[in-house]
Amino acid sequence: MKPNSVYLGNCPDYEPEHLKVVVETAFTSLELSELIFPGAKVIIKPNLVMKSKPDSAIITHPNLVAAVADKIQELGGIVTIAESPGGLYNPSAMKNTYAVCGYEEMAKQHGISLNLDCSYRALEVPNGKRSKLFQVITPILDADLIVDIAKLKSHCMTGMSAAVKNMFGIVPGLMKPELHCRFPDKEAFGEMLADLCEAVCPQISFVDGIMAMEGNGPSGGNPRFVGAVIAGKNPFAVDVVCAHLMAMEPTDIFMLRSGMERGICPKTVEEMDLLGEPLDALIVPDFLPPESKSGDFITRLPKFLRPLASKIATPIPKIRERDCIGCGKCAESCPQHTIAILQRKAKITYKECIRCYCCHEMCPAKAIDIKRFPLFNM
Repeated sequence: MKPNSVYLGNCPDYEPEHLKVVVETAFTSLELSELIFPGAKVIIKPNLVMKSKPDSAIITHPNLVAAVADKIQELGGIVTIAESPGGLYNPSAMKNTYAVCGYEEMAKQHGISLNLDCSYRALEVPNGKRSKLFQVITPILDADLIVDIAKLKSHCMTGMSAAVKNMFGIVPGLMKPELHCRFPDKEAFGEMLADLCEAVCPQISFVDGIMAMEGNGPSGGNPRFVGAVIAGKNPFAVDVVCAHLMAMEPTDIFMLRSGMERGICPKTVEEMDLLGEPLDALIVPDFLPPESKSGDFITRLPKFLRPLASKIATPIPKIRERDCIGCGKCAESCPQHTIAILQRKAKITYKECIRCYCCHEMCPAKAIDIKRFPLFNM
């Protein structure tokens, strides 16, 4: 088996019996059982970016996590689910997130632990291209095995959110905006994500692409049925397949491009061993990209032209006042602190806005749009 083997399964829904078959086939096809040993401390890292119901297509569906956890427990592993969503990271916030996302009930039914240890430690990355130090939640650093179970989504900042981007969730809560502030440029941010994923190196990656999200993801887009579960040992290889499913070029996604430059991400699917369903059978050719994609060409311009082009072409977050509930989540997540709550409505000061779209991502009311310069709508 090639080191970049990826399994692609067709799954029509989230019914437990269908998910069990797909997960069993993935474990057999990829020889994943050999990674689990009795008593192994296994951390499952889902995508719980915000409190959201499973059918919203914003979070990893709990039924897929349960199917993977059941298989690991069958092999003798001890499973704990750990995540750090955007916003405050403390036991109370995590309990609420697990409950709303359907994980509390799922964990009770399947005998799975939910992490409430909100401590974190420094992880040194001597070979990091952009960052040589990350703060990482403790369960990840203490695990024998990390299982990354991501959600397949478009993403206004990175283009795509899948296995590699999902590891950003191991950075504690409000420390994520700090990294956005340090790396406001999309290319630099993508390289930082590659640093983090390479350093932590989840041994198993699954992506929930049954009901994906298209458009202005990772939380403000629309659900889109793809009917796929993707799995592999290399999260970068898994994401190359995910990009093709979303009709995206892997080389247009900076975290994957950075992985290719390091030799840890295959450049083409021809370099990979694709198992399961044929890739062409599940590609969605009209999958909608985020509107922020209109500004991606800026990185291909000469450096002296980029500042002016960026002001004109890069879409901005725009608050719909009538829908704003004044909760302050956008202000809390803004790395540049450009958002204030005035008269119970959020206001953005665009002079300091770095177009990271964290506000758009974390808005529970979906009251923030991504607005392009009208010319690019043509």
